[in-house]
Amino acid sequence: MNDRNVDIAVIGAGIVGIACAYYLSKARPASRIVIIDSSAPMSLTSAASGENYRNWWPHPVMTAFTDYSIDLLEDIARQHDNRIHMTRRGYGLATRDARPDQLLKDLQIGYGPEGARRIRLHQAASSASYTPAVSADWEDAPEGVDVLQNAELIRRHFPTFDPEVCTILHIRRAGDISGQQLGSLMLEQIRTAGGALITARVTEIAQQHEGFVLTTRGHSGEEKVRAGIIVNAAGPYVADIARMLGETLPVETIFHQKIAFADNLGAIDRRMPFSIDLDGQTIDWSPQERQLIEEDPAMAWLARPMPGGIHCRPEGGDNGKWIKLGWAYNRKPSAPRDDLPTDPNFPDTVLRGASRLNPRLKQYYGRLPRQITHYGGYYTMTEENWPLIGPMKTKHAFVAGALSGFGTMAACATGALCAGWILGTKLPEFAEHLSLSRYDDETFLRRLRESASTGVL
Repeated sequence: MNDRNVDIAVIGAGIVGIACAYYLSKARPASRIVIIDSSAPMSLTSAASGENYRNWWPHPVMTAFTDYSIDLLEDIARQHDNRIHMTRRGYGLATRDARPDQLLKDLQIGYGPEGARRIRLHQAASSASYTPAVSADWEDAPEGVDVLQNAELIRRHFPTFDPEVCTILHIRRAGDISGQQLGSLMLEQIRTAGGALITARVTEIAQQHEGFVLTTRGHSGEEKVRAGIIVNAAGPYVADIARMLGETLPVETIFHQKIAFADNLGAIDRRMPFSIDLDGQTIDWSPQERQLIEEDPAMAWLARPMPGGIHCRPEGGDNGKWIKLGWAYNRKPSAPRDDLPTDPNFPDTVLRGASRLNPRLKQYYGRLPRQITHYGGYYTMTEENWPLIGPMKTKHAFVAGALSGFGTMAACATGALCAGWILGTKLPEFAEHLSLSRYDDETFLRRLRESASTGVL
């Protein structure tokens, strides 16, 4: 049995755990930091990331949090010649509702006092104030949000969308990055600062002398890691690590799937922003398919009304061919598994759902290319869909988790906030609300949970 003594042990080598170790090593380079995970870095949920980012949420705390994270992402892009492949064509949120009052109210609430400056309404066909997303360059893109509510204007700039779309919210401080490149870059910096990666599973945590003894099991057997501080960044296993400390975290995990394939037929414009169909729908099955589905009790739900939120975006830049489709329609919590429970029916289901906003995808009905990747990951989330970043009840233990579907975009802010909590540096005003202490404020939490939207897109 081997023993290892460290100052800080980060449990989890996904993008959030790596970001925590990265900002800790930057702030205190003399610290002995290890990252512990039984899987390879950036695998499991981080490998299934949509790799998108956006700064609008239906609450100003989450908007400020993601604005802060995007600031940090932009710093990294500048410092490393955009090695993380940051783009900024925005998010296009589409609905067939001509008067989406609640959506526009959420937009105003999310930006708070800044809303008047950030939100631009376009109701005329000749609106000269709207700048389409011609360039992917994040440094040239506009700020704020453009709300398009004129049919001619929408057709001109989004000609491949369903002609029934009446409103588009074009979130401008949004786009995509390479999460794998971000994680790789951070790991290089961590190792340069003396940090290390342990490939092992944490099986037990014991408190001892103002610190912890972690029992780990890897290929070389059992090892004890003695750490003064631990960071629980275990992704979908964050609740399991908390239980080793005798704590319960208010989280659940939900499995979601995506596909990516080569768009050889050119169904999607390479300059299209990351687009989301907000409207629910009934999937476009043929009469024969619908009959077969309805006759199968295990499949019948696919013939019923489905929730909105289908994702579609080009993958690989302007000269690439691939596209990604995602649909987080699963709402059933489940325990995380290393062998992911992908559904063989999902590719056809998401394709038909996505074809409602992008009708040219119908060309692929029954003929999806052989070059297709079907993958998935766990959304670990709190009821209000806010992260948990900060001290746990156990002294010297910290959590960085519950970043359901927004781990890549929020990793930098999460890492910086976690480092701030540990090192006792000044934190942004919103930090307290993202920690476990928000559960001590029943009035705040009730108002938060009564709001119309949790920001799941």
